[in-house]
Amino acid sequence: MTLSLGWFSALLAGVFSASVFQKLCFPYFWRDLLFLLTVIRYGLKLELYKLTARVCTVLDRFIQQAQRIPHKPFVIYEGSVHTYRDVDERSNRLANVFLHSVQLKRGECVALLMNNEPDFLCAWFGLAKVGCSVAFLNTNIRSRSLLHCFNCCGAKTLIVGADLLECLDGILPSLIEDNIQVWAMKSKSEQPHVRTLLDLMEVASTRPVPAELRATSSLKAPTLYIFTSGTTGLPKAAVITHLQSLKAAGGFWAFGATQDDVFYIPLPLYHSAASLIGIGGTIELGATCVLKKKFSASQFWNDCRKYEVTVFQYIGELCRYLCNQPKTDMDKVHKVRMGVGNGLRQDVWQDFQSHYGNIKMCEVYGSTEGNLCFMNHIGKIGTVGRSNFFYRLLFKYDLVRYDMVKDEPVKDQYGFCQRVEKGETGLLLSKVSALSPFFGYAGSKQLTEKKLIRNVFVKGDAYFNTGDLMAEDHEGFICFRDRVGDTFRWKGENVATTEVTETLGLVDFIQEANVYGVQVPGHEGRAGMAAMIVRSGFKFDGKKLFEHVVRDLPSYARPLFIRLQETMEMTSTFKQQKFQLVQSGFNPSTISDPLFVLNYPQQSYIPLTDSVYRSIISGECKL
Repeated sequence: MTLSLGWFSALLAGVFSASVFQKLCFPYFWRDLLFLLTVIRYGLKLELYKLTARVCTVLDRFIQQAQRIPHKPFVIYEGSVHTYRDVDERSNRLANVFLHSVQLKRGECVALLMNNEPDFLCAWFGLAKVGCSVAFLNTNIRSRSLLHCFNCCGAKTLIVGADLLECLDGILPSLIEDNIQVWAMKSKSEQPHVRTLLDLMEVASTRPVPAELRATSSLKAPTLYIFTSGTTGLPKAAVITHLQSLKAAGGFWAFGATQDDVFYIPLPLYHSAASLIGIGGTIELGATCVLKKKFSASQFWNDCRKYEVTVFQYIGELCRYLCNQPKTDMDKVHKVRMGVGNGLRQDVWQDFQSHYGNIKMCEVYGSTEGNLCFMNHIGKIGTVGRSNFFYRLLFKYDLVRYDMVKDEPVKDQYGFCQRVEKGETGLLLSKVSALSPFFGYAGSKQLTEKKLIRNVFVKGDAYFNTGDLMAEDHEGFICFRDRVGDTFRWKGENVATTEVTETLGLVDFIQEANVYGVQVPGHEGRAGMAAMIVRSGFKFDGKKLFEHVVRDLPSYARPLFIRLQETMEMTSTFKQQKFQLVQSGFNPSTISDPLFVLNYPQQSYIPLTDSVYRSIISGECKL
């Protein structure tokens, strides 16, 4: 008996010691393990599709939900409720129009230029039902960039929202010349070359088109093209396969959302966050989403209270706008328990929770085309994701030393990259493998190859270059530090400096331009700035430059600041020197070069004086 008690006491002591050791040395062990098991469980379901003759796509899942919960609200838009059956039947109408009137064929690509509205989803699903892939066009792009998008994905049909027809001004003749059919979500059209869909939908059948049209046996088959700005200039069409869309659709579920949640989606559907994670996640769970045409800081919380929202999607800039709203007694009167998004700065994160309550903010890190995703399931403030021993076994990534001046990874004597130590900042690279494939971009193979770095640690290996500088602390939390190369983020959008540079190069008085992003206190990301040399015999013309950038560039890509230089500094590899320019910013008291700032009221670039600078820094002057 005494011996038994001794063994029992020793066992209890051992369990207690192990528990204390675990809490002290591995405090997140169980939460990490449970989250990883959740992810693995979802991943195994996708792997099983490889053993079957048919993949259950996001569209298939939607049709299942429409049969299971036909009367449940799927989308709430501007006060109108659209059930799963409503959207299913309306997308059937469109599918029948596409099949019989538009005469689309399985495998064709169709471009979709629409703002957030239920018919965006109906068009998307209707096209998918007839076996077409869909290219989501950014509603901000114009002229040359818009034409370029058709060449990327090979679309020969364009569907445009009724409120976006003016986007085609100046390029419609080029579209017609290229034999691209243009269809508008209208009943009548004033333009002879723009055909209408709504009149055809009114008489179309709600019966489903044959299921074999949408059937696929490959997870790697393309289903969408989502355009992303990168280092190569004009927008690139990232290939979105069924595998990627299914992975994204599991995001809300992985964070613990359920079918009883109401999701608030104020982000544009042409981006993967709103379409793949937001709409896909709603479908996966059989939940309800509130879709906003455009984000409004003043309407946000009233909407959340009105529709009993529990989860919302965000980008860091959105949360900053909300934090800048006047405080009221109603700020913490809501049912929101979780936010899912990316780009949330630590100071804004803390301010947001102080202002609106202890809402769990779940950061997700990953690019549209990337093969790696981090998820901050712990909710630690200021981190974009979480890694651990188990995660590294499944997903191979590394942080390597990066030379900011030369704008390239640091190599050792053998020509291989060097890993950074824990806590140090490095360039994030993700290994391309069967488990983490990189599907690249539609069009030229050169675009895909430029995103890869080969022979990183051994001969023959290949890694996806995220273009992001990150740091991983000793507990395994991942922190975002900065963007490198020729891309920066502003107003929640990626800005390709090469594209902006090429656009500026069309102005007659500009000999050379060097575009980069500069930090502005109190703002997410970096504001666009261009150092430029004025051509001999010409003078800087602020009004002409204003007219040019407003006409040819989306608002987020227009340089806010201009710096005139006599000569352009170059790196040792003959690239334009950006590092020193970025570091010097736009302060007129420390920069001797002439500086100008974009001014919409005066419709010109005006001199950036000390007083204007102070008004920008203080927040009086809105950017």
